[in-house]
Order: sequence, then structure tokens, then C-alpha cells
Amino acid sequence: MMGSLLPFQDLNLLPESSSAAAAMAATTTAAAAVTSAATATTTTPNIPLKVPKLEPKHEPFEETLQNPYQQQQQQQTLQFLPQLRESTQEQPFFSSLPNSSPSLSPNPVSDSLQLTPYVPFTDQTLVAFSQNSGDESNVYSEFHRISELFKTAFSSNGDGDSQVFDPDSRAIVPFAEENNQVEVAPIVVSRKRVPPRSAELVRVTNLGIEDETYFRNVVRRTRMVFDSLRVLSTAEEVRKHGVGNARRLRGDLRASSLMRDRELWLNRDKRIVGSIPGVYVGDLFFFRMELCVVGLHGQVQAGIDYVPASQSSNGEPIATSVIVSGGYEDDEDAGDVVIYTGHGGQDKFNKQCAHQKLEGGNLALERSMHYGIEVRVIRGIKHPGSVASKVYVYDGLYRIMDCWFDVGKSGFGVYKYKLVRIDGQSEMGSTILRYAASLRAKPLTVRPAGYLSLDISAQKESLPVLLFNDIDTDQEPLFYDYLVRTVFPPFAYHQSGTGTGCECNGGCTDDCLCAMKNGGELAYDHNGILLRGKPLVFECGPFCRCPPQCRNRVTQNGMKSRLEVFRSRETGWGVRSLDLIQAGAFICEYTGVILTREQAHIVSMNGDSLVYPHRFSDRWAEWGELSQIYDDYVRPSYPAVPPLDFAIDVSKMRNVACYMTHSSTPNVMVQFVLYDHNNLMFPHLMLFAMENIPPLRELSLDYGVAEEVSPKLSICN
Repeated sequence: MMGSLLPFQDLNLLPESSSAAAAMAATTTAAAAVTSAATATTTTPNIPLKVPKLEPKHEPFEETLQNPYQQQQQQQTLQFLPQLRESTQEQPFFSSLPNSSPSLSPNPVSDSLQLTPYVPFTDQTLVAFSQNSGDESNVYSEFHRISELFKTAFSSNGDGDSQVFDPDSRAIVPFAEENNQVEVAPIVVSRKRVPPRSAELVRVTNLGIEDETYFRNVVRRTRMVFDSLRVLSTAEEVRKHGVGNARRLRGDLRASSLMRDRELWLNRDKRIVGSIPGVYVGDLFFFRMELCVVGLHGQVQAGIDYVPASQSSNGEPIATSVIVSGGYEDDEDAGDVVIYTGHGGQDKFNKQCAHQKLEGGNLALERSMHYGIEVRVIRGIKHPGSVASKVYVYDGLYRIMDCWFDVGKSGFGVYKYKLVRIDGQSEMGSTILRYAASLRAKPLTVRPAGYLSLDISAQKESLPVLLFNDIDTDQEPLFYDYLVRTVFPPFAYHQSGTGTGCECNGGCTDDCLCAMKNGGELAYDHNGILLRGKPLVFECGPFCRCPPQCRNRVTQNGMKSRLEVFRSRETGWGVRSLDLIQAGAFICEYTGVILTREQAHIVSMNGDSLVYPHRFSDRWAEWGELSQIYDDYVRPSYPAVPPLDFAIDVSKMRNVACYMTHSSTPNVMVQFVLYDHNNLMFPHLMLFAMENIPPLRELSLDYGVAEEVSPKLSICN
């Protein structure tokens, strides 16, 4: 102890033992104490007192003292320590939370085991325990003496008569209030206890169209809350510590923790076997925690999710889902057929270093094969467009056809399982990811027929816009002039007032003029993701001194995803992306020629196609809507936008956004943005993703309710 004037005895010194018997006696003092208290006729030989070596441990005062009558149960517990340690390594996240994993339920290992109740480690407990310890009481007496010296040394005036803080307090040092009375720091209140995950197995079948729509909407809104929390949490950490120092906080962990405290995790009241209602084959996830939130896979690190035998109704473990990510060297993935390797026996370098055992998840897969229970398969794939290092794609249901014990590539025994995909399901999302990557590289090689144009924008966009039709001979999109930016009337610029801008030379921050116009914060994070939907977003414009790469110039820098206009039998013309689009990312602008109400009335008489911006639903309010998390949440109302009284003419000039179809559950929203002028009456219509959109999935908008003037919602179909 540095700077101490008291001669403290060093308890970390090695004991000066001259024989093995003395060393063994020094390390088994606790067991001897229990034995001497339980058996009155047994006497302990006088052994010279040796100073034991105390290994440093975290929070020693949180340990549980053992009573003499619990010696037999302690020996039983020690026999199960390897299994408990292995189960803890499989679930490190849930093990740190109260009532969050099966391992924390009563009797997780054996029905005969009883958890030792917590006993506070106070001076009275120590003295009472040391009275039953025989010769070992000298050790505890010495420890008691040193602790008293420690408390005396840190008292207010240094003498033994001064007041000492509570030994049970977790405060490091006491603090004095204005009345010079020493008080203990308040103890942090533990968070809300959430009910543990259910072990009841159910299978959901025969859902109607209304039921499927309902569950899909529940999953969609839950994922939207997760993504909004993740983006906002990461941006908050970047704001506090800077861009390079924000890696310490993972937004997905914070988002999932907040949602768990609010009991927003799905499918925890039942353990679903088979398909999860509302989750489609091909759905894509960026984080494993998101899989836990929607109930698709309940393990944060383990690749096998299963119901433990202690919670199963028949006393046997049952597997429900697996993650195939290539983490084991003996895995073989052929798409519809997978040779899956069981878990266990790996070192920190993912190398097999021991034989696997038929227990835990390995036994659960074997039992699922025995009972013919299908499992969900999620593939972890490295993808360049992912927020993290991987993306996780749900590829549907598989049956376990075979199980055997084999010698792996490293020479150790491993359990292998043959998984075969069930017929009649949608195409695997992992296959679509690989197919989209091939289309981005060599579109004509992958699809030799069907392309009408490789870029209908004629290089006006930052990325090519493809046109594909393999259904009929319709070539309508080729007959329009491609318009990259909306054409506003000249008076929209003249009536915008005096041009003002920020003075940021290196890039805008949250205290610049443009941030103040947005309500005190910039609308985007450093990756160009919209933090939350607003009635209107002010971007930096021509009067600002910030560079073109400023984080507040997202929409005006053009598209970031390669889009394709395609012919569909269901929707006519539609739009899909060849790239993975992240939730909150900018897609493109909805362009056309702006008409006033009088002009729109004349043009509509000729039967031309018009789009009225005020009819679009306020879907922007759903992105960042956190009323389920925060009770005091208020919908953003600043900056306010007056009623929009203009129309967009797309009869002669248009862009790719014009071909997006209508949907009551869209994956794209409209966000009003201003940057080239300050006229609130004429904002740009910018399109952002409301959810993670996999490649080749159709993009859709909510055009709102049609009026009698123009009853047509999907203006292009």
C-alpha cells in the first residue's frame, strides 16, 4: 500500500513451507474448519501457522460464506463446475443480467443442487465464523485486525475513536456533506427484473392473410425501434468522445438492453418451433442481438439455440435454430444441404483442440433429429455493405437427417449433423446476396436477356440505373427524359429571403448555424444515416462554407445504391436495389416539374400524371419514434412546414423514384429537405429507407389517400 505509515502484513507473499503436508494444510483451512465444526469427536492437529497466498478476486465481499452443514452440497457443486463454466461461456451476455437465461433459473444443473443464499460479509459474521474454526481462527483474527487498521487509517482524523464508514458500503471513500457528517454513497438501484425466456415449445401454423400482415407489422415496428435506438446511441457516443473513440459503445447492445427492460423482445412467452410469425425467408439482420430481439435465435454467441433438458417437458433438450457462419473448420455448406459441426472443443483462435461431447446443444440437435423437429437456419455472411463485419440472413427451415461422430481436420472428435432444407420455401437470402453481387459486377453475363438499358439516366446519376423486362415488350421508361433534380419555379428562389449559411470550413458540427436551423443538432450521423424523421431537414446549401463532403450534405450528393427498374406481373413497373440498403440511409429524390395549384388544375384536365406531396403519409414520424422506450417522448414538430400547395408533374420528365409502387406497409419514406433555397413552401422530396432492405427486394412508398381529383395512387402502373 503506497504511502502508508502503518506496517501492514503482505498477504500475497508465498508461504515458507518446508514440507508438502504444511502447504496442503495451508490451502485447506476452510475445509478443515467445516469438518471440525460438524464432527465434535474429531480433533485437528496443531499445525504451525503459515501465511496463505491470497489470489486477487473481483468484489471479495460479494462471496458467500459457507455454513458447516453445507459441506456435502459444496462437494456436489464442485463436481458440476466444469459444466457450469461451459454454460457460462456460451451465454456471457445473458449471464450478466438478472433472470435472463436458463442458467439462472432454479436448479440449472441438477435437481439435488441448492444455491447457497447470500450472507453479508460483516465483522460479526467473520467473528462468529472464526469461533468454529479451531487453529485457523488465528488467520481470520489477523485478517480482522488488518481490516480494522485499514478502516482506522482512512478515518476522518486518523485516530481509532473517529467514525468509520459502514463496512458493507460499496463506496471507496466516504464523503462529507455541509454539516461535516460522513455519509455513505448511495447504492445504485438494480434495473427492472425481466421474466426469463419461456421453455414451452409451440408451433404456429395456418395463419390467415390478416394474421400474417399483423405479425409482419409487429416485427417491422420492433426492428424499426431497434435500428432507431442503435443509430441514436452510436451518434450520442460519437458526440461525447469523438469519431475515433466511439468504438467502446456498441449501439446494438444498448438498444437491445433498453428494449429488454421495456419487455419489447418478441416471442419470449413461447419458444416457437419452425417459422417465426412476421419473419420472412430472406430477411437480413446486421447484429446477433437483433436476432434475439425478434426471437429468431436466442443465443448471443452460441451457434445452437435450444431448450435445456432441465426446462423441457420430457427432460430432453430440443434445438430450435442454428447459425451457420463458418466458425468451425469441419462445416460444409452447399446451400440446401449443410454438414453442421457441433459446438465445443475450440480454443480462442477457433481451432479444434479437444473432443466434443454429446451434451448441451449437441445433444439437443440429436434429440431434434430423433423427434423429427425442424430447425431454423440463419447464415452469417461477410458483406461489404454491412454495418458490422457480417450480415445474418434467415434462410428457412431445415430437417436434421443424420448425426454421427467423426474425426475432424485437427484430429479431434467432432459431432456432425446433416441438415437438408425443406422444399416449398422461398429462395434463400444468402443465394440472393451472391446473385446480386454477380449482377453488380457482370449484369449481361448473369442475365444475357431482358435488359433494355444499362443506364436510363444516361450517366446523369452518380450510379447507373438499369432497366429490365423479361415479361413483355413494354419499354415505357425509355420514352421519358430522365430528371435528376426537381425543377422549381423561379419565384421559389426569389421568395426564400436572404441567403445565409454556416461558417464551417472543415465540416459542420452540432453547434453551427445549420444545426441550429434543425433544432440544435444535425440531421445525420457521420455515416450519412438519418437520425430521426422530422417535418423538415435543413441541409447545407450554396451559402455555406463547408466542403462538399460535409455530413450535412447527404441528399444533394446523389444516390449511393445501384437501382434497377424492372417489370413485374403484380405491380407493373417496380424498383429494386442491387445493393444492401441500411435503415435510415438515403436512396434518391422524387423528382419532377413543380406546378402551382392553378397550373396543376389545367394540366390535370389533359389527363397528365401529377403527384401531390401533401398526400404522402407522415411515415417520417415512424423513423425514430421511441414512445415505447421513453414515456416523455414527443413527436418532432420543428422545423414546422406549412401546408404544401403544389403538385409534381411527371408526364414528360421523371426519375427512378417515379416507378416505386404503393404499399400500406412501405419500406421507404418521404422526408422533406431544403438546401438550395429557404422557401418552406417548396421542399425537396427525399426518399429514405425505413428498414434494412436486402438486395433485389422491391421498394415501396405510401402515396397516401387519393382524392377525387386524382384517384390513382400508383401513377406509373
